[in-house]
Amino acid sequence: MTVAFRLARQQDIAAVAGLLADDVLGQGREGADLAPYLAAFEAMRNDPGNLLIVGEEEGAIVACYQITFLVGLSQKGARRAQIEGVRVAQHRRGRGIGTMLIADAERRARNAGCRLMQFTTNKARHDAHRFYDRMGFTPSHIGYKKTLRGACPPR
Repeated sequence: MTVAFRLARQQDIAAVAGLLADDVLGQGREGADLAPYLAAFEAMRNDPGNLLIVGEEEGAIVACYQITFLVGLSQKGARRAQIEGVRVAQHRRGRGIGTMLIADAERRARNAGCRLMQFTTNKARHDAHRFYDRMGFTPSHIGYKKTLRGACPPR
């Protein structure tokens, strides 16, 4: 099995949206209309610090993640890599693709000069928590989120 991780292309967005929707949590918050996904992807392509990565195996998109490089003042100005939207196709799980995905993200983070890789994960994703523990991540912080109603569209 060979999975190649690469920058996503516009024609990959339908497959990525499918991966995002293909779990219990995603079923309730993702949608079939590709327009918002395509608009978000276009915004990401215009931001050099924000990448959408797909894992491709035998011509099919089987994994994805978003990596955003953040600059901050804390920890002596440590550059960070924020990981979001980590998904592996259900029928491909348990084959080491997640491990390859995290290794790819770590390589990209190091190459971008990051000293820390961070992410949030839903409390209900118990299998994911065990996976991230095995990958060497520490649940050192509590994450908070707030849905903003009436938010303005991006400019």
